[in-house]
Amino acid sequence: MAARWIETVTGPWSQKRRYWRYKDRRRALPAHHRTAVEGLDRYVMVTGGIARGDVLVQMLEDLVELFEQSAADGLSVTDVVGADPVEFAETFLATYDDARWVTHERRRLGETIVRASSLEQHGARG
Repeated sequence: MAARWIETVTGPWSQKRRYWRYKDRRRALPAHHRTAVEGLDRYVMVTGGIARGDVLVQMLEDLVELFEQSAADGLSVTDVVGADPVEFAETFLATYDDARWVTHERRRLGETIVRASSLEQHGARG
């Protein structure tokens, strides 16, 4: 019973284990790749607005996998992110757009305006 309550507040333990594995994988990267992933991690956490924990963990796993593969292939950080790291991060985040809270709010706003328009057309008041 207590475990369910804790998971309700903090999220499932399976997600936490995946996140801890992600951090271990990130630590195992070469220093330059690790530094880049840490920066991207910080950026997507602050600006990404991912509302679902499972998607956030998947996104971070995908990010570290990309850098693990690039390190194995001998690619530089710039080979991976290009000249504009913000553009790279935003493009990467766009892959997970359905899980962003702002996407949900944009959808809600659109639905609200459609509903308001319908009320207006039917002459509803207050």
